[in-house]
Amino acid sequence: MSSCQLCESTNNVSTLQIAGAEDCSVQACATCQEQINSDQALDVHHWRCLNDSMWTPEEGVQIMAWRLLTRLSAQGENWAQDALESLYLEDDVLAKAQSEATASSAEDDLALKHVDSNGAVLEAGDTVVLIKDLNVKGAGFTAKRGTAVRNISLDPTNEEHIEGRVNGQQIVILTKFVKKS
Repeated sequence: MSSCQLCESTNNVSTLQIAGAEDCSVQACATCQEQINSDQALDVHHWRCLNDSMWTPEEGVQIMAWRLLTRLSAQGENWAQDALESLYLEDDVLAKAQSEATASSAEDDLALKHVDSNGAVLEAGDTVVLIKDLNVKGAGFTAKRGTAVRNISLDPTNEEHIEGRVNGQQIVILTKFVKKS
């Protein structure tokens, strides 16, 4: 029975071809593959396994560890940044690891970015706090400054709009009136 080269799970392990490094692959479980291929934020607790697997001599695992640690660092995970700084890769392996990162950053530049009043990037599911009293049109109430809005959703067509539930009603809020908490 084979195990995942990233987290050592034996659940539904199969070969994952590494994008941008066609000569490399890893044996990865279903959970790892699902997160690797998702655009959603990574499950931080699952990826603590990278502290061990990043030291393997396998080139494919090194590439995936570098890419995942880079994504986790972008999510603000200090432990991932520390691990990334301690990870040494040969120049050719590092070039392969960065090849997909360059392509995906070009795609990210084209995507809408929802930012709060302080310039922090907002993601679906975040909690924000209102920085101003807002009159909610059509609902007949005022959303007070300091109100926490949990589990926001992002408008896919307008980077200035988010949606959230205040006083039991789903409302649209302008990003300039919130700060990420």
